[in-house]
Amino acid sequence: MTHPAPPRDGFLAILLIFLRLGLTSFGGPVAHLGYFRAEFVTRRKWLGEAEYADLVALAQFLPGPASSQTGFALGMLRVGLGGGIAAWIGFTMPSALVMVAAAYGVDWATGGVGAGIVHGLKLVAVAVVAQAVWGMAGSLAPDRTRATIAAAAAVALLLLPSAATQIGVIVLGAGLGLALCRDGAGPVGAPLGIAIGRGPALAALAAFLVLLVGLPVLAPLGHGAALAEAGYRAGALVFGGGHVVLPLLERAFVPSGWVSADAFLAGYALAQAVPGPLFTFGAFLGAASGGVLGGAVVLVAIFLPGLLLMAGALPFWDGLRRRPDAQAALRGVNAAVVGILLAALFDPIWQGSVHMPADFALVLAAFVALVLWKAPPWAVVVAAAAAGALMGV
Repeated sequence: MTHPAPPRDGFLAILLIFLRLGLTSFGGPVAHLGYFRAEFVTRRKWLGEAEYADLVALAQFLPGPASSQTGFALGMLRVGLGGGIAAWIGFTMPSALVMVAAAYGVDWATGGVGAGIVHGLKLVAVAVVAQAVWGMAGSLAPDRTRATIAAAAAVALLLLPSAATQIGVIVLGAGLGLALCRDGAGPVGAPLGIAIGRGPALAALAAFLVLLVGLPVLAPLGHGAALAEAGYRAGALVFGGGHVVLPLLERAFVPSGWVSADAFLAGYALAQAVPGPLFTFGAFLGAASGGVLGGAVVLVAIFLPGLLLMAGALPFWDGLRRRPDAQAALRGVNAAVVGILLAALFDPIWQGSVHMPADFALVLAAFVALVLWKAPPWAVVVAAAAAGALMGV
């Protein structure tokens, strides 16, 4: 399905849209993808289901935080590089500010009403992801072949949960798509129209490599440079994002004495309770070891490699995905993405949130409101937060 070029928004409009998402998107990276789909595919119709799935597939291939890379790409799709930066700032800043405050001893979600609100928001994230899986399965895995690919991907990730398995099922999905999905059935993504040329894209890829090689050389020059190197290395070498970055950060910050083991674990626990990307845990670590400036350095450094790679890959990806062989492969990849979301719906999203009948009742009510009554996600989020506050009293 071809979508007409949308009217372009400004930097401030993109910033405000993603700021609202950054304040309300609880539940981790897969839940974020569900919120993005509800906002930009279903509500705003910036792009179609297949185009969105293609962006998600690219983010899954690249190192870095997949949901933040997808949001960055969505901002670029609308306004170019400035839109990508606005999307990243808006989506990242709320949780980053909370994490910096936490490094100075402020924790608003340890018990009582605060913890209840967080629990309610985690429960609505279950409904949001379930809605995303429901909708994407209908568009991207509508036949027996692709539904089987999606189911097999989910089974593989549930039995062997790891970043390597995630990459493996995407690669296998591409191979199965090439072999079995050449009949053209299903949606074919329209051109994305990313407003960045191949020259700037190559410059972004070059910057990624220069920083990867150069920052270790500069690290001995001072604490700020060492923090930048630690954050950049973690962001550049982790596939799967989210929790996978934990061991890389632990090896950089705890043995060096920058952060105690207890503080590291406390900050990591809080990072899972706030909205937005889990990579903002880097802001906590930087602030705990180098003040507000240290928090800002690590925050930018940990996200920068993934954003540079996305900016560098998008123009080439947009051309590649239009070729017949690539379209067949992407049908398999998109089915595998549905399976990845389905597996994550169970673990960690469902298992980490639904513990008693009242939890399930709230999830069911939110799902019915979203899917059957077409309620706006923000209204469902507010209602779930209020219900969680009552449960926490």
